[in-house]
Amino acid sequence: MTTPTAPAQNPDVERLPASSRLVIALLLASAFVLILNETIMGVALAPIMDNLGIEATAGQWLTTAFMLTMAVVIPVTGFLLQRLTTRAVFLTAMTSFTLGTLVCAVSPTFAVLVTGRVVQAVGTAIMMPLLMTTVMQLVPATMRGRVMGNISIVISVAPAIGPAVSGLILSLLDWRGLFWVVLPLVVTMLVVGLRWVPNVTEPRRLRLDVGSVVLSGLGFGGLIYGLSSIGESVHQQPAVSPGVPIAVGAVSLLLFALRQRQLQRTDDALLDLRTFTSRTFALAIMLMLVLMGALFGTVILLPLYLQEALHLASLSTGLLLVPGGLIMGLLGPLVGRLFDRWGPRPLVVPGCTLVAAAMALMSRLDEGSSPVSVLLLHVVLSIGLALTFTPLFTSALGSLQPRLYSHGSATIGTVQQLAGAAGTAAFVVLMVTRQASLLDSGATAEAALAGGVGTALVAGAVLAALAIPLGALLRRPPTPVDAPAGH
Repeated sequence: MTTPTAPAQNPDVERLPASSRLVIALLLASAFVLILNETIMGVALAPIMDNLGIEATAGQWLTTAFMLTMAVVIPVTGFLLQRLTTRAVFLTAMTSFTLGTLVCAVSPTFAVLVTGRVVQAVGTAIMMPLLMTTVMQLVPATMRGRVMGNISIVISVAPAIGPAVSGLILSLLDWRGLFWVVLPLVVTMLVVGLRWVPNVTEPRRLRLDVGSVVLSGLGFGGLIYGLSSIGESVHQQPAVSPGVPIAVGAVSLLLFALRQRQLQRTDDALLDLRTFTSRTFALAIMLMLVLMGALFGTVILLPLYLQEALHLASLSTGLLLVPGGLIMGLLGPLVGRLFDRWGPRPLVVPGCTLVAAAMALMSRLDEGSSPVSVLLLHVVLSIGLALTFTPLFTSALGSLQPRLYSHGSATIGTVQQLAGAAGTAAFVVLMVTRQASLLDSGATAEAALAGGVGTALVAGAVLAALAIPLGALLRRPPTPVDAPAGH
């Protein structure tokens, strides 16, 4: 079966107004800085621990607290984007992030630093759903692929260059310098946003269901905390068994879903689950879970392999992974244009195939492999992911009615957090279990680590291969008659 080609468009007609381009560019730049901030902390953890005199068990809360806050806030953004104006949501996100960055920059103690990270996370959690919802409101259906391709730049390039940027700043300044460098950037964007961000939606008077907020926090927060604890438990005994928060999260999530179904009858749901009545949306979300899990798991394992098995320096490790992230981002707009022309299937199926093949070949790397081999395979993996993310985002949101855009955007953000926690937990457990077995059998530390990483990557390759037939089921969303903003 061939995928129908979209009719040719007049380039003069297919051009966004200057005001819309400015707003989207500002939101893209803001989201880029916010996600970059999330990824620069990994390299800074060691100097923070030394400077503040804390152990690794405490230091990991800089990441865990950020993830938990994101998990709790993102589901609420569906409500915020309908209840408040676009301008108010942007200012809330950027003000929160700016305040959190300032707190981190001047923090005298670890507790204050964690508090600043939590305040930052509130702004970060709001920004991506705001960006996606605004794009869906401002951009005609026939142009959404190429604009969503620009969002792929934000999602892929920022994490890729984060470690290298962090290493460069830390070579010149102490860890607080990371926040002092980010602070003037976000202040500038906040000031520009005060002047230029318009309201593209019409706020509705909605009732905030407190019970839904509590169940959402317990559900998503419990799952992410529990999954994160699984990865940590392979190194040390956690205070609470990971099974406890996972069980609490699962039960709370079930109650949350039942509550939303009840509230949907009066359009008062915190996170409207009618998005999943769209077959395309449900399929795209399943594929995102698999591919995001594979991406986050690989992001955790490759630096460990490069530093512990191949003995590369941390800066060299960060630089080696930059080309893949840059290629993924640079391909985003091209993939978006191809999506506008061909639809999702001709892109997602080859993309999943490349991801599966790259991870299968990576699983064969050992302690004697060349770093160049890792670089090339990471580039192939990045190309595969580039072929999938833009079509999945665009297909998922494009298949929804305009009144569900904000809920769809919030769902995508939540899935990203869950996939990251699940992928990291699964890959780390598989790696450490195999690593321990190889060490017991007399393997060297380098060989054992490489073998553990290989086992985890085999599982990732299998998951990516299972995604291929799901990708074959995706269809181009029907071209809607764009509804006026807010309707």
